[in-house]
Amino acid sequence: MASRKGRRSPRKDGSASRSGGSNRFLGKFIQSGRQKITIMLIPHSEKKVFNFQISLFALSFFSVLLVSLVVTFIWLTADFSGTNDLLTSRSQDLEHSEASLEILRNEVSELINSTDSFQNTLAQTMGELGMETAIRDGMVSSGGDLTSFFNVEQSESGSLSETIELQKLKASLDNSITSLDEIGRILSSQKDLLSDIPSLWPLKGVQGHVTAIFGPSIHPFTGQWYLHKGLDLAYGYGVPIVSTANGKIIEVGSDEKGYGNFVVIRHKYGFYTKYGHMQRMYVKPGQDISQGDVIGTMGNTGLSTGPHLHYEVRIGSQVVDPTKYINMTDKSDVFTRVTRNLQKYK
Repeated sequence: MASRKGRRSPRKDGSASRSGGSNRFLGKFIQSGRQKITIMLIPHSEKKVFNFQISLFALSFFSVLLVSLVVTFIWLTADFSGTNDLLTSRSQDLEHSEASLEILRNEVSELINSTDSFQNTLAQTMGELGMETAIRDGMVSSGGDLTSFFNVEQSESGSLSETIELQKLKASLDNSITSLDEIGRILSSQKDLLSDIPSLWPLKGVQGHVTAIFGPSIHPFTGQWYLHKGLDLAYGYGVPIVSTANGKIIEVGSDEKGYGNFVVIRHKYGFYTKYGHMQRMYVKPGQDISQGDVIGTMGNTGLSTGPHLHYEVRIGSQVVDPTKYINMTDKSDVFTRVTRNLQKYK
C-alpha cells in the first residue's frame, strides 16, 4: 500500500507546478501592463512642462484604436472615390441618353412632317379615285395604346406631348395602311378591267408611224372623202402585233380587196378589235388570247400602200376611236409622242 501512494505523488506535484507557472506568467503580464509610462511635453519657453502617465494597457488600446480609425478612413475614402467615379460615369451616360433622345425627337418630328405630306398626297389620290378620305387628325387621345407599345412613361408634360404626337402618328399610319389597301383593291380591279378592254398599244417593241387616224379622211386610192374606221400604224415587215385585250379569236381571214390578212378578236363588255394587212397570223378561231400575246406580224396585204397595221375597235357593230381606250392606260413617252403626232391630223 505504501508503494502505491508513493507513485501518485509525483503526478500531483507536476500539475501543481504547471498551474503555478501559468499563474506566474499571467501575473507578470498584468504587472507589466500596469506599468506606467510618463510622457512629457516641453514647450520652447520651458516655463511649464506638461507630463502625464499612461499604462501600457491603455497605450496599446489607444494604438489599436488609432490604427483602426486610420484603416477605416482609408477604406471610406477609397469607397467614396469609387462612388464618385460611378456617379460621374452615370452622369455621362445620362448626358449621352439625353443627346440621343433629342436626336430621336428630331427624327420623329421629320417623320411627322413626311407623314403629313404623305397623307395629303394620299387624300388627293383617294379623291381622284372617288374614295372617301378616312384620314383624320386627332383620332386618338392621350390614353391610347402607343404608350405601352413604345414603353413611354407619361409622367412629365414634355413626355406626354411627345407620346400624343407618336399616338397621332401611329393612328395616321394605321389609317393610311387601310386606305392603301383599299386603293390597292380598286387598282387591282381596274387592272383586271383594263386587261379586258382594248387599252394596250398594238405594236410590240416599237412606236410606229401614225399615217391615218380615226375619222373623215381622203381615200389614198379613190381620192374621195370617206370614214376611216381605225388607226393606221406604219413601220416595217415582220413587226410583232399583239392583242390589245383579253379575249377570244373569232375570225382569221383574208380580203385581197380590203383588209388583206386580218384577225378579229371578241372581248368582254361588247368590244371587238380587228387587225388588218398582216403578213403572218399565228392564231386560229376559237383560241383564247391574253392581252399582250403576239397574234401575227405587220405586212402589206390587201388594199395597202405599204407595210402597216390597220387597227379597229368596235363596240357591238359601232366603230369607235381606238385612241380613246389606249389613252386610258398608256402614259409612256412612246404614247406621248404618238399623241403629239395624232394632233397633226386633227
